[in-house]
Amino acid sequence: MDKNGSKLSQDEIDALLKGGSNDDIEPDTVLSAMEQDAIGEIGNISFGSSATALSTLLNQKVEITTPTVSVIQKSKLNEEFPHPYVAIEVNYTEGFSASNLLVIQQTDAAVIADLMMGGDGTNADPSLSEIHLSAVQEAMNQMMGSAATSMSTVFNKKVDISPPSVELLDFKEGEGTERIPAEKMLVKVSFRLKIGELIDSNIMQLYTITFAKDLIAELTDPTPEEELVQETPQSASEPQQAAPLTQSAPAQQAAPPKRQAKPNPAEPVNVTPVEFEAFNEPQHTTSQLGNLEMLMDIPLSITVELGRTQRSVKEVLELSAGSIIELDKLAGEPVDILVNKRIVAKGEVVVIDENFGVRVTDILSQSERLSNLT
Repeated sequence: MDKNGSKLSQDEIDALLKGGSNDDIEPDTVLSAMEQDAIGEIGNISFGSSATALSTLLNQKVEITTPTVSVIQKSKLNEEFPHPYVAIEVNYTEGFSASNLLVIQQTDAAVIADLMMGGDGTNADPSLSEIHLSAVQEAMNQMMGSAATSMSTVFNKKVDISPPSVELLDFKEGEGTERIPAEKMLVKVSFRLKIGELIDSNIMQLYTITFAKDLIAELTDPTPEEELVQETPQSASEPQQAAPLTQSAPAQQAAPPKRQAKPNPAEPVNVTPVEFEAFNEPQHTTSQLGNLEMLMDIPLSITVELGRTQRSVKEVLELSAGSIIELDKLAGEPVDILVNKRIVAKGEVVVIDENFGVRVTDILSQSERLSNLT
């Protein structure tokens, strides 16, 4: 509504989004209270899962509280963000065509970077180097990836993001401001972020009002999914033939066995050993073999795994040419052979005409293969 109490027209809103010159419009009139609640609920659901992902990543208790939603003028961002910040730009590659900006204080980003690199976060250097920014970028990538997964559930469609880009943001120095969207009015979604005893601050989202309207429209009036193609029903002119009823014949009463005469001790008796059917060789019927033939051309991915290990982000970032990574297997120990990421056999590495190969030494039993599926 404007100052006279009437709602804004669509033309006024469009002019506002395109950078019109009407600076007298109150920011709170661009989104209604109901629309702000919808934006807050979307943020609450998506960033709730992000807190879990970040907690696992940092090995710290992470809390992200219910957000507050507001609309701010771009010209007043320097008042909203008076300190040096770190801006993380996230672009949606599927589900939505938009981007948003995550903004956190530079000191908070330094703590996150220190935790990512194996530190305790207590003496984090606020002057972020390239390697520290990369650590923050990875943390935000995990957060927003988890948020995108939650949004996929909320909007009942696949939502995906590109790897985020990170840059320092300082309005006083004019640094990093080119990443701010060009619209004059922006939506700010502010969350309270608590990481253990190290951080009690805010993390904020900035995106356009157009994107906010798209989110609200998808939430209130989702795009109908494509109808599944069903089989063509049988026409009325072709009467459906009833399946013939078969009735099992009454079981005939078995005739009593004839009494055999006792063998004459004088006559030789032909004695042969009993032959039992081998239980380890399953007998396949013709239909089973036919069904198996249908699967013969399906490609399977076979992987030979030499071993595994776990390293912190700090140790991974310190790797260089010549570095040695110790695995969890002893030298000469059989390697695992995986089919579609499931262990099915073990073997030993061999060299065949200057190429590596693997000789199968042991096939896992059926029970062992089933246990690997759980």
